[in-house]
Amino acid sequence: MNSIARFAGTTAVAAAIATAGSAAFAGTLDKIRTDKTVRLAVRADAPPFSYKDASGEPAGFMVDLCRVVATGLAAQLNLNELKVDFVPVTAENRFDAIETGKADLLCEPTTATLARREKVDFSVPTFVDGASLLVKGDGPGSLGALAGKKVGVLAGTTTEQGLRDTLANAKINAEIVPAKSHEDGMKQLEDGAVAAYFADRGILAYLASKAPDPSQLRLANDYLSLEPYALALPHGDEDFRLAVDRALSHIYRSGGIAAVFAKTFGPMQPSDTIKTLYLVSALPD
Repeated sequence: MNSIARFAGTTAVAAAIATAGSAAFAGTLDKIRTDKTVRLAVRADAPPFSYKDASGEPAGFMVDLCRVVATGLAAQLNLNELKVDFVPVTAENRFDAIETGKADLLCEPTTATLARREKVDFSVPTFVDGASLLVKGDGPGSLGALAGKKVGVLAGTTTEQGLRDTLANAKINAEIVPAKSHEDGMKQLEDGAVAAYFADRGILAYLASKAPDPSQLRLANDYLSLEPYALALPHGDEDFRLAVDRALSHIYRSGGIAAVFAKTFGPMQPSDTIKTLYLVSALPD
């Protein structure tokens, strides 16, 4: 083979690779435009952010926010209609759904971390919460009071690791009891199997409101961690991330986020921290 033929062959291979890479890289928006469908990964066990309502339909703050984002994407893509398909995930496989292309957006209480950004990208922030303790009326109301007691926490989450690190740093000897679900953790608390249940305050407030006797439960005053939430999306797809960030920024800037918040949390007002989050995350066009 002469040098010209070799060059032509090499160029053809390089062009094929570049074309394939470009198609994969810009795939999400193109696929949404072609299919007129956006796929939202949701969980059934993360109220009030992502769960199933009484009729079995996906519900919660992040689910509702993603629905509004979908409307924003439809407008950006000049689509008269955009179908929403829900993809069920768990705490264990939620990121796999994004990495493998089964879903376009992860719509649940996802904490954005640097380690997770090695596998997925994140939108601008969507919520901020702090982990705390839910206890019975006479239960331990502070971190120090956990010494020698059992503490429940949802297994396989950054919250579990945060609890372990917090207790270790404070040199508090407490037994951590991983729960399969928040419902499992609440049952352990109500039955006395654990002295406290550890989770983000928004989740704890919702779980307490659904308990048989909410008056018997109380939130501890301590914030033991800070959890910045964002929507996880495919790694490296900058066009799609920009479209999602544009939709979120418009929701924040227009005040539409207030309606989404009120639907989930009712009359409870967002904290000053959350209000500030939406102000600084409403990026200008």
